[in-house]
Amino acid sequence: MCNESVWAPVIPFIAPVAECHVVDHASANSLVQMAQQLLSNAPDRFALAGHSMGARVALEVYRQAPERVTRIALLDTGYMPLATGEAGQAEKDKRAQLLHIAQTQGVRRMASAWVQGMVHPARLSDAALIEAIVAMFERKSAAIFEAQIAALLARPDARPVLQSLNVPTLIACGDQDLWAPLAQHQAMQALAPQARLTVFADAGHMAPMEQAPAVAQALRNWLAA
Repeated sequence: MCNESVWAPVIPFIAPVAECHVVDHASANSLVQMAQQLLSNAPDRFALAGHSMGARVALEVYRQAPERVTRIALLDTGYMPLATGEAGQAEKDKRAQLLHIAQTQGVRRMASAWVQGMVHPARLSDAALIEAIVAMFERKSAAIFEAQIAALLARPDARPVLQSLNVPTLIACGDQDLWAPLAQHQAMQALAPQARLTVFADAGHMAPMEQAPAVAQALRNWLAA
């Protein structure tokens, strides 16, 4: 449900050293399809950064075409497939509840509920930031939200991809990311020990919008590695 707004605060810091393109996955309903679409429109060789679901797409891109990816950055994300048993059902239920709100009360109402746990607690009072996130979601439909939920619930196990990474790799997250916590990123680094792990202070899941200068500096360091 995110778009170029996530990266808008970061790109001005990156543009002097790299040509930047933000991918829109449209109504694709699988990570495999999203990766295929990205590859069909990308240069022959490129650096790839992804945030949240976008980082899962980035891992799928690397799975499909590792020879085309020169480096990879994975921000505020995860790597495991849907859990089995009660944990997996709890995730399905939570996503279904949000989808029901989007379908019956509108995407804006859903986003207003979703965002409460997605930024650093101190930023819940930042009206401009919260509005930017909610308005970003509101540009997408409940049908797109449903397609993206389907993609995430069917996500592949990315552990083999992490273990296979042999390009400069950045793994990063906000220190208060409750959706994709630091421990999850530390586990990712354990699978890809050559990766650099960076933690953004005073940031939640939406780190590129919450701490743009710090995120940009980490990406510039990654591009220069």
